Amino acid sequence: MIAFREALKDAGLKRTDVDGVIVSRLPHYGRMCEMIGLRHPRFVNVLPGEGRQSGIALQYAALAVANGMADVVACIYGNNGRSAGAKYGGESRGISTQAMFEAPYGMTSPGAVTSMMFRRHQYRYGTTTEPLGHLAISNRANAALNPNAVMQRPITMDDYNSARYIAEPLCLLDYCLINDGGVCFIVTSAERARDLKHTPVLIHATSQASDITPVYVADDFWHEPMSQIADDLFAISEAQREDLAFAQLYDNFTPTMLFTLEGMGFCEPGEGGDWITPERIGLHGELPLNTGGGHTSESYMQGWALHVEAVRQLRQECGERQVDDAQYGLYACAAPLATGHILKRDN
Repeated sequence: MIAFREALKDAGLKRTDVDGVIVSRLPHYGRMCEMIGLRHPRFVNVLPGEGRQSGIALQYAALAVANGMADVVACIYGNNGRSAGAKYGGESRGISTQAMFEAPYGMTSPGAVTSMMFRRHQYRYGTTTEPLGHLAISNRANAALNPNAVMQRPITMDDYNSARYIAEPLCLLDYCLINDGGVCFIVTSAERARDLKHTPVLIHATSQASDITPVYVADDFWHEPMSQIADDLFAISEAQREDLAFAQLYDNFTPTMLFTLEGMGFCEPGEGGDWITPERIGLHGELPLNTGGGHTSESYMQGWALHVEAVRQLRQECGERQVDDAQYGLYACAAPLATGHILKRDN
């Protein structure tokens, strides 16, 4: 409710302006509509509580607006992971195909599987954990400039190297946080957005691709779906990789960022470890990453807060962590169901 009210206030809209609702990690669209007093929405949907769903929610909302099914869509997400005692591992994963193939071998969490994927990357390309340390340290440095971040104390490479293993070779600082929170973003037409309070942020290009198998692991590190998304985005948009002011990369675990950079063509397969340097990924580097702190330091809002950070950067509202000349930005999520967008500041 708080996130919804704050999003309306930010946009300069009234509750009665909203005629579409998409919810994720919330019990039901009906209950949410009841809570916000929306009796006759024109478009509703409910998405699972999976990180890959944040990008899909934005795509669904944009499709609804573009096709005249709704004028203003509120995309609402809630997470009670900390208060509910979620561990994201060790628990039963139900009767999904992935659970049947992975759980008998101890793979009860995406973290364990991602650790095995990174081991494969190490074996194939000689990658070390040092670039993962750079990613974790950079996320924390950005979070230190973000008043909304959960973890704000800077960390060093010594801190990273001494952190306990969760699923070797991944340590505590490679993992997303477990926290409570909520996010809401509002999607409407560019024409209507231009009459509202803030400079609009446009969905300049968006794409979705997948690699659906009986297991979560991908032997190519999701390179095929991510490269398809990259091809789509850079064919649609006039912006190319060198034009991006930042990239908000889904980071349930730090290797996912490395896999994404390779899949999106910022470097060749196997070169991500060398490509990731503090100078390149920092706030004033070639491609600033996860400028709000990402899932390992800001909060684990499963991609939703990464979208919000992208909007704030493009609206140039980020204070000390504001990147230079933010006209275009990237969101990308590497997963079995992958998404990516290029977002643009409307000038």
